[in-house]
Amino acid sequence: MNPTSENTTPENTIVETRSLRQWRFWLPLVLQTVLIASVPAQAIHTHLTGKTAILQTAPVDPYDLLRGYSVTLSYDISQANNLKSLPGWKTLPKNTSYSGSQDYLAEDTIVYVTLQAPADTTSDRPKPWKPVAISGNRPDLKPNQIVIKGRSKYGGIQYGLETYYMPESRRDEVNDNIQQNQRKNPGVVEVKIDAQGNAVPLTLWVGDRRYSF
Repeated sequence: MNPTSENTTPENTIVETRSLRQWRFWLPLVLQTVLIASVPAQAIHTHLTGKTAILQTAPVDPYDLLRGYSVTLSYDISQANNLKSLPGWKTLPKNTSYSGSQDYLAEDTIVYVTLQAPADTTSDRPKPWKPVAISGNRPDLKPNQIVIKGRSKYGGIQYGLETYYMPESRRDEVNDNIQQNQRKNPGVVEVKIDAQGNAVPLTLWVGDRRYSF
C-alpha cells in the first residue's frame, strides 16, 4: 500500500483546495499592493537623493491647460523639434509613420536627455538648464550636468512631470496666472532628478510667483 494514500482524506483535499484558492486570491492583491507602494517610494527616494535642476516650460493649448483639479504642462525638452539637433538624436529609433519623417522617435523609446547648468545663476528667478545631448543609454556626465529619463509618446517626450494636482482653493489662481504668462514669459519648474534619471517636481515659477507641489 502506498503510505501517502493513508494521509489523503476528503477533508485534507478540501483544506488543500481552499488554501490554493486563497493563495490565488491574495497573491495578485499582494503584488498589486507592492507595485502601488513602489511608486511613492520611488518619488520619496528621488526627492531625498536627487539633484536639483530647472526645466523650461513650453506653451500649451489653453483649452487643455486645466483638467479638473490638475494643471497640464509641457516642456521645451518635450518637443522633438528642440531635440533633433542634439548629439545622439540620429542614433535613436525613429517612427517613420509620420509621413516618413525622421523627426519623431519610435513610440515608447526610452531616452536620456543631458541637461547642463547655466553659467549665470544670480537671477531671482531660477534659470532653466540647457539640453546638450540625447541618447538611448545613461551617459557619462560632467560635474555641471545631469540626465533626465523620458519616454517617447505621441510624437514628443514625456518625463512624468506633465500633470500637477492643485488644491481647489488655488486652482483658478494658478490657471489664470499660467494663461497670462505662458506666451510672453513661460514658467519654469524646479525638479529633483536621481541617479537613474527619474524626476519629481518641487516648485513651479510663473512670472514672479512661486507655487510648491
